[in-house]
Amino acid sequence: MEKRRQYKYYDLLMAAFVAVLLCSNLIGVHKVSYVNLPFYGEYIFGAGVLFFPISYLFGDILTEVYGYARSRKVIWAGFGALIFASLMSIVVTNLPAAQTMSAEHQSAVNFIFGQTPRIVLASLLAFWIGEFVNSFVIAKLKVFTAGRFLWMRTIGSTILGEIADSAIFYPVAFFGTWSNEQLISVMIGNYFIKVLWEVVATPFTYLIVGFLKRAEHEDYYDKDTDFNPFSLET
Repeated sequence: MEKRRQYKYYDLLMAAFVAVLLCSNLIGVHKVSYVNLPFYGEYIFGAGVLFFPISYLFGDILTEVYGYARSRKVIWAGFGALIFASLMSIVVTNLPAAQTMSAEHQSAVNFIFGQTPRIVLASLLAFWIGEFVNSFVIAKLKVFTAGRFLWMRTIGSTILGEIADSAIFYPVAFFGTWSNEQLISVMIGNYFIKVLWEVVATPFTYLIVGFLKRAEHEDYYDKDTDFNPFSLET
């Protein structure tokens, strides 16, 4: 029987990925901020978009170092964590409030954590499909480029993964409740922020990937990988 590889940092990266995913979805989702840009004016964006792309950075690193199959396992861990957080939010917000809890306090809890089923569905679908597109593309490009041009793989996979994520989340979550103009504007604006984030983070990606490959003695190529997203085989 082939001995199973043991990695020093894989489990830590999985935990960090899940933590970033939950925090960006629970903390940043309700905050809308802005920045004044030259020649453009007030650029409005959702605060969560500043942190959610970190999950794609983790996805790039995991696939590049450990391969698609192990990245797939991490994606499923994040998906399960999102489902649990959504179910917990539904239960907590629907429990009757004690008389010692003020109406303002209860209203604030419901506002922050009371996501509608539609937004929950949009988040789950967009995350699942976007992350798998990202991981699949970077794995295929690594084989195609023979391990060269890491910057092209990370940015290219993010471009396609975030297209899938944005094209699913915003229409499913807000079509019919937002105007078409607002929906398209926010979808495109947030998409470019996510891709720009990946570009800016590229030097850090090189450093982290290089460190992990040396520390783990691993540089996986998905030449014979089963890319079925529903499998948990590694």
